[in-house]
Amino acid sequence: MEKTKKIIVQTIEDFVKERLKQEGSGHDWWHIDRVRKNALLIGKHEEEVNMFIVETAALLHDLIDDKLSNEIKLEVTDVKKLLIELEVDNNEMDEILFIIENISFRKHISAGQLSLEGKIVQDADRLDAIGAIGIARTFAFAGSRGNVIYDPEGLDLSNAIQHFYDKLLKLKELMNTKTGKLLAEERHQYLEGFLEQFLTEWNGLEKI
Repeated sequence: MEKTKKIIVQTIEDFVKERLKQEGSGHDWWHIDRVRKNALLIGKHEEEVNMFIVETAALLHDLIDDKLSNEIKLEVTDVKKLLIELEVDNNEMDEILFIIENISFRKHISAGQLSLEGKIVQDADRLDAIGAIGIARTFAFAGSRGNVIYDPEGLDLSNAIQHFYDKLLKLKELMNTKTGKLLAEERHQYLEGFLEQFLTEWNGLEKI
């Protein structure tokens, strides 16, 4: 059975990698791979975790995201069809689908509604939204949408820097697991340092 699950994971990995090869908004294959690695790392520090659900949900978590182009995005029914074709256990399939449908920041779902596996994948995804990688992804996404870097007058709230205040700086306090909280701390500090330096340079306040 374990060998079968390894084959399932590899098949899903190949599918996702191919699906996202043209993605350019920061939700590409390498984002998925980092989230998968973060999720497996966090999962190792928790007890009684179904790592198959964790890894599979991490691999699939962005395929139904509205931020993807119509050419790339899948519907939940498409993902379910894939899991059925791969003969994933029904209970595990239901849990994987629930996770990918509900871990998004925009869902505002309470932690109590998520399984441990869901909490792990959510933490892993949020870790990739902060720190140096999160900063890079923020500007990649803004550029893909034609949004400006910053609007100090506050007339255009779709600017990249505004995203730090709307979402990124809030994520540290929303982490679910002990390991997630520890990993988020340094990344959060990096965000704060970047913003401080950015605004110093923007306002011409460098000291000579």
